[in-house]
Amino acid sequence: MDEHSDIWRKFYEKALLRPHLKRTEFVVRLNESRSNVAIDCGCGTGSDIAFLEKQSYQVYGFDVNPEAIAICRDRFQGTSLVEISEASFESYDYPTAGIVLANSSLFFADPSQFDRTWDKIKSSIEIGGVFAGDFMGEKDSWASNYRSPTTPLSERAVRALFSGFEIVRFFERDENAKTSLGKVKHWHTYSVVAVRTASDGHL
Repeated sequence: MDEHSDIWRKFYEKALLRPHLKRTEFVVRLNESRSNVAIDCGCGTGSDIAFLEKQSYQVYGFDVNPEAIAICRDRFQGTSLVEISEASFESYDYPTAGIVLANSSLFFADPSQFDRTWDKIKSSIEIGGVFAGDFMGEKDSWASNYRSPTTPLSERAVRALFSGFEIVRFFERDENAKTSLGKVKHWHTYSVVAVRTASDGHL
């Protein structure tokens, strides 16, 4: 096992102990679309999937990491409302949905294809549906020289992604703090919850 895989394995061991995000409960309450479909982008160990499935959502989760997929397939085996796929942001075929989650995962989307990826995510969300996710800021320790490509964005660039949405929550984190594995880094992120209000003509 290489160092990269070992880091992810340790991360998932920690993640299995965590409950779903409170933000996901808020998103369910916000969803006014007619869709009871949710997508969890970069689903990890499936904590948010488990919560959404209990709310009777049809949940599609994907992750690029085979270990995460193995954990989720084992966790949700025999659950008809959950479908798990091994895929990247760029390769995934997004179904139409009322909720799209991208919790601390779009950091690692391919920067050279980010605009196209975002268009696919955005166009999958029904009118009245909700996006909740996190974007990496330009001052983050991982914004450059990380072990894999990352997609850091300015606040202006993040806000510009949400034409046709009402931004309900927008929070900037800019601080030194520990990762889930206990290492200190500088975190610079933008967390967004937004409701789709209109479709863009070019989508």
